[in-house]
Amino acid sequence: MNRLTRTAVTLAATLLFARAEAETFVHRFEAGSMFRALTVVDETVYINRRLSHRATILNRITYKVLEERADGSGLLSGEFRVSSKADAGAGAAWVTEQLYDSEYWETPAGRFEIGAEYFMPVVRHVPTFPARELDPGDTWTAPGEERHDFREDFGIPEPYVIPFDVSYTYVGPAELDGKEVHLIEGSYAVFHEPGPPRSWEVAYPVRIAGFSELRIYWNAAEGRPERYDESFRFVFDLSTGDSVEYRGVAEGTYSEATPLDRKAVADELREALGDIEGASVAEDERGVSVTLENLRFVADSTRLLPGEEAKLALIAEVLSRFPERDVLVAGHTALAGTEEQRMSLSLARARTVAELLAELGARTPDRIVVEGYGAERPVAPNDTEANMARNRRVEIVILEN
Repeated sequence: MNRLTRTAVTLAATLLFARAEAETFVHRFEAGSMFRALTVVDETVYINRRLSHRATILNRITYKVLEERADGSGLLSGEFRVSSKADAGAGAAWVTEQLYDSEYWETPAGRFEIGAEYFMPVVRHVPTFPARELDPGDTWTAPGEERHDFREDFGIPEPYVIPFDVSYTYVGPAELDGKEVHLIEGSYAVFHEPGPPRSWEVAYPVRIAGFSELRIYWNAAEGRPERYDESFRFVFDLSTGDSVEYRGVAEGTYSEATPLDRKAVADELREALGDIEGASVAEDERGVSVTLENLRFVADSTRLLPGEEAKLALIAEVLSRFPERDVLVAGHTALAGTEEQRMSLSLARARTVAELLAELGARTPDRIVVEGYGAERPVAPNDTEANMARNRRVEIVILEN
């Protein structure tokens, strides 16, 4: 069971107490602005106090401010892509496990107004600021909550709510990557004994206990976090008598995104790809995609045939011209074998392409995610060998945000 998303980051900061002044902190929103966050969670999972597994989870979050209210609140629309590593290697590709959409209002104080149907964000109302100036050393408390997706693990169909109160301390001004920021520390403890949810299939928590400690590097001028880091430990006692414990750390970063000039990128890609057979470029809501039909592998394997790496080397060079954009690699197969075999092969081939792109310097591994669709999205009927060759394809997408 994965303990999904905790947005976080870690970096050493140099405190500048000598020039510390009182500050008023607020979340700021500007209609049309776009942001992205990357967070990595490293956790160890114990079942009934015995080591079960270790997990590394990447959360890629992109969102846009759709509109503002007179009180300064912003309406955010976001996409949350949850990925995990297939192995622990430094160059291993991140495989998309779940994709969520969410839309919610956030107030200048940091409180959320969000529909009960949304699973993301997991951690909400953090940080929440008081409506007063804060001096270094000042403390305050505000409520928050976590909402988890337990559909697969427990068969609980709705977002599962865990409430808590966060204790905050404004430590003082700090410097981070040449920027003036403010260090805020927070912590919360949970001891929650909920009743059964409205419905479940496998089990439900009867007791939840644990803690989280975090440091937030706040950009007061922009009204948003720059980075933060977290350590956590939680134990879920279940209705079956079993217990599940999560121990780990998380780190992440926020940045503002600029709109992708899709036409210019697409034109550059078309020119660079030239007359490569089976290669096409398209613009869609995701960004700009390169489709390589009939990218040739050794039959039923993930090993590229001679000459195919040259195509990817050319694409890697073009991708390196747009380093601020994340990349998605999606694999597809023809209608052959079982559904499970097709899904596995398409994902494994996408992973091969992604890891080669990383080796070629197109992106660092944390900027590439992979997906496999098997034969679910054909571009031609699987009725001739030529059409099946078209369906055996890989898409490489330069993402909009």
